[in-house]
Amino acid sequence: MTTVALLGTGTMGFGMARNIVTSGIDLRVWNRTRDKAEPLADLATVCDTPAEAVEGADVLLTILYDADSVIDVVEGLRGTVEPGTVWLQQSTIGVDGTARAAKLADELGLVLVDAPVLGTKKPAEDGTLVVLASGPADARDRVAPILDAIGSRTMWVGDAGAGTRLKLVANHWVFAVLEGVAESLALARDLGIDPALFLEAVGGGAMDAPYVQLKGKAMLDGRFDPAFALGGALKDADLILDAARAAGVDPGLLPVIRDHFAQAVEAGHGDKDMAATYLAH
Repeated sequence: MTTVALLGTGTMGFGMARNIVTSGIDLRVWNRTRDKAEPLADLATVCDTPAEAVEGADVLLTILYDADSVIDVVEGLRGTVEPGTVWLQQSTIGVDGTARAAKLADELGLVLVDAPVLGTKKPAEDGTLVVLASGPADARDRVAPILDAIGSRTMWVGDAGAGTRLKLVANHWVFAVLEGVAESLALARDLGIDPALFLEAVGGGAMDAPYVQLKGKAMLDGRFDPAFALGGALKDADLILDAARAAGVDPGLLPVIRDHFAQAVEAGHGDKDMAATYLAH
């Protein structure tokens, strides 16, 4: 039986952990704040340290906040994690962060599979994430049962690092839609009409999308329970900007979107859902 060490049981990792273990995979979990991992004790082994979780595991899965968190935790596994272990890196850490992970994987003799996901809290809980996997072909069968447990489908998109690049592209689109909805609702409000009329006007037509209605209604209703926190969206926006500028791409709208995210975070809304960018308009 494959043993997985999952490091990080936050908004995404908690739901992913439950789906992994209920699929019949042996699971150990660790989180910096143990209280967030303890509710999994009925299904998985809750460990006090990353080293305890990874010792003898076949797959190391990281789903942590940022690149520094990922690198610091895995760096601390020197001498514990066995060479040949698959490192399934599913955090959103950007192009530079993934390059750092690849360098560390080489140093430790790990097989890096870069596989960030599309989806937020509910898809993570439901096992319906879309996995953007990249890495060596001979690692695919080793991680397939895990990816099948957490997602509705897996896309293999190339060598390690391609998954992260595609995730940044997808997040760029998400942020453009999110901010476009927020700005349209604010414009309607300031023009003296009911903002809900905008959602009704586009509803069901070619200009509509489920995400437009979902986030637009959340903005108008003031429902900001975090499916994906605004502070995390700001972090990811910076990763996209870094990648675009390094590639010589004009980031266009994104600097303005990033500034609205930052304004809302500075106003104290960073722990709310990213739909709370509306509060900065």
